[in-house]
Amino acid sequence: MQGSRQSNALVVRRTFSNAARSASVRYRFPADRREKSSMGRNALADTTVHIRRLQRGLSPPVVPEVFSGDTRLVGRWRNEPFEYDLPPLKDHVLAAKYAGHGMASVKIGRQMMQAPSAVGTITFAPRGHGGLWRMDGAVEVSNIFLGHKRLLACVDQVGNGREPELLDRVNFADPKLFTIMTLINDEISSGDAMSHLAIEQLLDLVCLQLLRAHSATSMPIAPGPRRGLSAWQIKRVTTYIRENIAEDIRLQELADLVNLSRFHFCTAFRMATGHTPYGWLTRQRIAHAKTLLKDRTLRIVDIALIVGYETQSAFSASFRKEVGLTPSEFRRRL
Repeated sequence: MQGSRQSNALVVRRTFSNAARSASVRYRFPADRREKSSMGRNALADTTVHIRRLQRGLSPPVVPEVFSGDTRLVGRWRNEPFEYDLPPLKDHVLAAKYAGHGMASVKIGRQMMQAPSAVGTITFAPRGHGGLWRMDGAVEVSNIFLGHKRLLACVDQVGNGREPELLDRVNFADPKLFTIMTLINDEISSGDAMSHLAIEQLLDLVCLQLLRAHSATSMPIAPGPRRGLSAWQIKRVTTYIRENIAEDIRLQELADLVNLSRFHFCTAFRMATGHTPYGWLTRQRIAHAKTLLKDRTLRIVDIALIVGYETQSAFSASFRKEVGLTPSEFRRRL
C-alpha cells in the first residue's frame, strides 16, 4: 500500500497495533445534519439493501426490533468474499469480527486502505461515506446499523453539540468497542425480556466510544451529574420498576420519569444505588423469583414468565449467575 496522502476532502492514516493494522479516513457530516428529506439526488442509500447486495443476495439476519434513533442490529453471520462499490449509506455501519482470514480493503477516491482480518477487530464506515470495498476471505461478524439520529442525540447530550469528524476503520483494534459489540450480540441471542434495556445502555456506550476513539479530533465530553439521584427520584424509578417487573422496560422510560437524558440518568442511578438500571432490575426480578419458588405449585417455566423472562433457559442462566444455583437447585434447598 502506498504512503499516506492528504487532500482537501480526506486524510488517510495508517496505524499499526499488535492485533491488526488499521486505516482511517476523516469524514465530516454533511452540512444538513438532520437530513430534511430522504428523497432527491443526494439521498443516502438503504443500508440493509446494499449489505444484501454486497453479499450477493444473502440478507443479513437483522433483529426485528428497532432501537432508539432507528438503530438496527445484526446477529453473528458469515460474510463471504466480495468486491462491491458501496454507495453512501444512511447509517453508520459497524462490524465486529469473531472469525475469518484474508485481507480487507476500501478505496475512497484515490486513497486505498487495507488491513488483514483478525479476530477482535472492528470495521467502521461512517454514514454518507461510499467506497469500493473488497474482502478476499470469509469472516464471521455481527453488525450495528447505527441510526444517525441516535449518534446526534449522544453528541447533543454529552458532546456539547459539537459534531465529530468520524474516521473510517478497517479491521481496527479497539478492545473496548469490540467487547461492547460482543455483549450486544450476547443479548440478542439471550431471549431475555430485559435485553432491550441492556442493549440500549450498550448502544449508548457504542456512541460514546465512537466519539472518544474514532473521531479525528479530541471530542470534549460534557461532565455528567456530580451526585446521584435524589431520594424522591430513586423512589419514583424503583417503584415503577417493581410495578412493571414483568414488562419490557425501556431505558428512556426510566430516564423520563426523572427528566434526565439516558446518559446522565445511568450515571446518576449508579451513583445513588451502586448498580446500573439493568443490574438493579435483574436483582429485583431474581429476588421476586426466590419468593415465588417457595410455592411448589408453580412451575419454574411459569415463574420465569411472571418475573419477565421469555424462556426458562434465559431465566435459569440469569438466576444462576446471580445466586450461584439454578432455580431447581435453589428450590430443593428450601
